[in-house]
Amino acid sequence: MGNEQFDSVWDAVTDTPAEAENMKLRSALMMALEQRITSAGLSQAQAAKLFGVTQPRVSDLLRGKINLFSVDTLINMAVAAGLRVELHIGDAA
Repeated sequence: MGNEQFDSVWDAVTDTPAEAENMKLRSALMMALEQRITSAGLSQAQAAKLFGVTQPRVSDLLRGKINLFSVDTLINMAVAAGLRVELHIGDAA
């Protein structure tokens, strides 16, 4: 078994580059939402109301259950939270 090096953990644990990019995007969105909750001092119930979801969904978000969230859902939550979402596309390394 060789020592492979990866640019991110997602590159190491996913089967395809497309899956890795999707996971990176979802992870970034989840971290931004968690930061919004923390910086605003919101309870899970307050965050749920702001994001337009249920409190258990916010709990899943804060527990990092990334497989339970689509990119679309996370973008909708981010916009509801007053965040601007931007996408930067570049050539693969």
